[in-house]
Amino acid sequence: MPPAVEVQNITKKFGDLTAVDDVSFSVAEGEFFGFLGPNGAGKTTLIRILTTLIRPTSGRARVACCDVIKTPEDVRREIGVVPQAMTSDLDLTGYENMDIYGRFYGIPKREREERIANLLETVGLTARKDDLVATYSGGMRRRLELARVLVHKPKILFLDEPTIGLDPQSRRVVWNFIRKFKEDSMTMFLTTHYMDEADSLCDRVAIIDRGKIIALGSPNELKAQIPGNDIISLTVEALSDAFIGEIKALPFVHNVNMEGDTMRIYVDNGAQNLAYLLEKVKSIGIKMASATIHQQSLEDVFIHHTGRSIREEEAKKVSFLLGAGVPQKMGR
Repeated sequence: MPPAVEVQNITKKFGDLTAVDDVSFSVAEGEFFGFLGPNGAGKTTLIRILTTLIRPTSGRARVACCDVIKTPEDVRREIGVVPQAMTSDLDLTGYENMDIYGRFYGIPKREREERIANLLETVGLTARKDDLVATYSGGMRRRLELARVLVHKPKILFLDEPTIGLDPQSRRVVWNFIRKFKEDSMTMFLTTHYMDEADSLCDRVAIIDRGKIIALGSPNELKAQIPGNDIISLTVEALSDAFIGEIKALPFVHNVNMEGDTMRIYVDNGAQNLAYLLEKVKSIGIKMASATIHQQSLEDVFIHHTGRSIREEEAKKVSFLLGAGVPQKMGR
C-alpha cells in the first residue's frame, strides 16, 4: 500500500530563517508517527505544510495520496487537524461546535447527529454537550476538539502539540482518548516536545532539531542506539578535564556528556556500579551535590545526538489566526 504521508526533500524558509531543512520521511497507513523536538525545531511549520496552510520553499509532499501543492482541496477533505491553539467557539455549546463542523463537510443531518452523539460519548462530554464551551476546562475543550475533528471521519489525523498547556492529569486523560482513536487504525501524526508523550503513544518517532531530522525509528530502537543501558547524573563542583578523563576510563562507562556542572554518564548496570562510581568521585576529592540514576529515555536520545536537552519551555502564546509555525513578523 502507498504511504499515508510521503515527504521528499521539503525545505521551508522565512527570509533568512530556514525553519525546515531538506526533510524526507514517510508514514505508513495506520501508523502512529511522532515528531519530537524542542520549541522552534520546525515541527509546526512542517504540519502547516502537510495540512496545506503554507507552501514549502522547495520539495514535495503527498498526504492521503494527494499532492499538498497541486491538489490542496483533496488533501483537506481527507485529513483532520488539531492545532496548538484552542479553536472551539466559546459562545457556542459543545454540540453546536460539533454540528457546525459537520455542516462544513456536508454531512447529512441524521448521519451528523449520530456521529456527534457517539463521539461526545467517547470523550465523556455527553452530559455537558448543551453547555457553553466558555464553561469548559482546558482539558474538556481539548477533548471536544479531538471529537470535533473526527466528525467527517478523516483518513489522517494531525495532532500539533495536543496537550500543550494542560495539567498532568488532563494530559493523561487526553492520551487515553487518543489511544482509543488509535485502535480504529487511523493514521495519526503527532508533534510534541514531551518525551513521555512520544514514548507512550508513537509507533515511530522522528527527532527534529533546527529544522533537520537527526534520528528516526521506534522509541525502543532509538534508545537502543545509545551505548549503555542506564544513565547516572552527577552534579559536582570544580570539574576538570582530568576528572572527566578518569570517569571516562572506567570499564563500565561508555560515554560522558556535560551539561553545565552536571555529568551524564552512560553506563552498564547503573544500580550495581553507582556505589563504585561514587567512591571514585570521593577518592579524587571532588565535592558532589547530587547523584541520580535512570533508564534511557527519548530525551537521552536527543542529548546523545545534539549534546543538549530538550528544553521544557513555557508554552508560547499562539496567535488564534496565525498559529505557530510562522514567525510573527513574517506573518503580518
